[in-house]
Amino acid sequence: MKAVVYEGPRQVSVKDVPDARIERPTDVLVRITSANICGSDLHMYEGRTDFEPGRWFGHENLGQVVEVGAGVDKVQVGEYVVLPFNIACGHCKNCERQLTNYCLTAQPEPNMAGAAYGFADMGPYGGGQAELLRVPWGDFNCLRLGEDAEERQTDYVMLADIFPTGYHATEMAGVQPGDQTVIFGAGPVGLMAALSATIRGASKVMVVDRHADRLRLAESIGAIAIDDSKVDPVQAVLEETMGLGADNGCECVGYQAHEPDGQEQANLTMNRLVASVRFTGKIGNVGVFVPQDPGASDELAKQGKLAFDYGMFWFKGQHIGSGQAPVKKYNRQLRDLVAAGKAEPSFIVSHELPLDRAPEAYEHFDKRDDGWTKVVLHPAMAGA
Repeated sequence: MKAVVYEGPRQVSVKDVPDARIERPTDVLVRITSANICGSDLHMYEGRTDFEPGRWFGHENLGQVVEVGAGVDKVQVGEYVVLPFNIACGHCKNCERQLTNYCLTAQPEPNMAGAAYGFADMGPYGGGQAELLRVPWGDFNCLRLGEDAEERQTDYVMLADIFPTGYHATEMAGVQPGDQTVIFGAGPVGLMAALSATIRGASKVMVVDRHADRLRLAESIGAIAIDDSKVDPVQAVLEETMGLGADNGCECVGYQAHEPDGQEQANLTMNRLVASVRFTGKIGNVGVFVPQDPGASDELAKQGKLAFDYGMFWFKGQHIGSGQAPVKKYNRQLRDLVAAGKAEPSFIVSHELPLDRAPEAYEHFDKRDDGWTKVVLHPAMAGA
C-alpha cells in the first residue's frame, strides 16, 4: 500500500509499505478515505521527536471498513468509521475511567501510558496517511458514522483528534455559559477550541495568533481576533474583560511557541495565560509539551522544563488541566452535533489533496504559508 513515510527532518515521501492487515481477532481493517495532516505531525516532521525514519504518519483518520476479525461483534464491512487517534483497549484501569488517552494495554512500554497511530513514543502502530489502516480493538475504537458520512467526510474526520481535543481544552478550562474565554493559538486545535467554547455557551471568545488567515477563520465563527504581532495580547484580553481577565483560557500552541520574530520561547503561551486569566480561573493545556526537546534553543527547554510564573499562578489561585485528549469521552456527542448540523468543523479546511501530494502539503503547512490552514489527504483521489 502507499503511505506517507518519514525520511528525516522535513523529508517525507509517498512510497510502498507492507499492507496493513488483520493481525488479531479483534482487529478491523479500514480503507482510508480521509486523513488529516495535524500540527503535532509537524513536531515529528521537523525532527523534534524521536520518530523513526521509515515509519509512516497519520493519526486523524476516517474510512470504510473492508475486513473484520473473527472476534469483532459490532462493526461491519462497508460501514464508514472515524478512528480516535488514541488506540485503547477499553478494559484497563485508565480506559474504564474514560482515560483512553492513557491506555495501559496498547502502550508496550510498561513505564508509559497511551498509544496512537503513527506517533512518536506511542507504540509501534502504523499511521493512517496510507491506503489501509489496522485498527486494534476495533469494536471499541471505531466510531460508526451515518448515511451522510461519505459526503461529509471533512466534518466527520475532525472527530479523530482536533475537534475532541479542542473540546477537551474547554472542558479542562471549565468553560460555562456566559464565560469569557481566551484561546492562545489559532491553528486547527485552537480554532476547534474556539468552536467548542461557543458551543458551550461562552459569551465572548478571544483568539490570540498572528497569522491573518487563521484569525479570519476565528472571526468567521464569532470570535474576537487578537494579533500578538501588533498588540500586547495580555493587555488586549484585559481590555476586553474590564481589567479582570478572562474567566478561563486554553493553551493550543505547545512547546514550540515563539515570538513574532520567530524566536522560540517554550513558556510564552503558558505565562501569558497566567497573566490574562482572572483570579481562580482555569486553564486547559492541550498544546504538546515533551519531556525532552534536544532541538530547543535554551537549556531548560532541552530538558522539557519551563520557566513558569508559578508564583503568580499560585497567588491567583488558578488551576491547570493538561495532556492529550481522551477522544472517546467526547466523539460520540460531537458526532451527533455534526450530524444535526449544529457544528461544522470543516470550516478550517483549506486543501483536499491526493496522497501523492503529501510532501508538498507538509512543506506548506510547516511554513504556515498563507491559506494553508488544514489539509485533508484522500488516498483514493487521483493525483494531480
